[in-house]
Amino acid sequence: MDTTRQQKYGRLIQKEISDIFQHDGFAMYGKAFVTITMARVSPDLGIAKIYLSIFGAKDPKAVMDQIESHHKEIRKKLGMKIRHQARIIPELKFFLDDSLDYVDKIEKLLKDTKQPPSNPA
Repeated sequence: MDTTRQQKYGRLIQKEISDIFQHDGFAMYGKAFVTITMARVSPDLGIAKIYLSIFGAKDPKAVMDQIESHHKEIRKKLGMKIRHQARIIPELKFFLDDSLDYVDKIEKLLKDTKQPPSNPA
């Protein structure tokens, strides 16, 4: 369970990294549509886990590799944006959030199951 401080800091980081991706994302990873689904911060505010959802890319792993290669640049831009609001600029760790893919898979499985015919009695 995250503290209120961690939650506020996570929301701030999520918003600011979203802005960074919106403005500079094309140069970093191309035409893929990347959404930050969640940002979780460690209790000491030193590490931020950023969960990304990637659409419109044939290979989401390649997009993740491109984002990872730019993580120092992203952290620097984040530091410039939140320097007056935060004392610590966290180390960024990016993770692929596949929860939407999982939901789609479950929905497909539920639709594919045959429902037994109802017996009019």
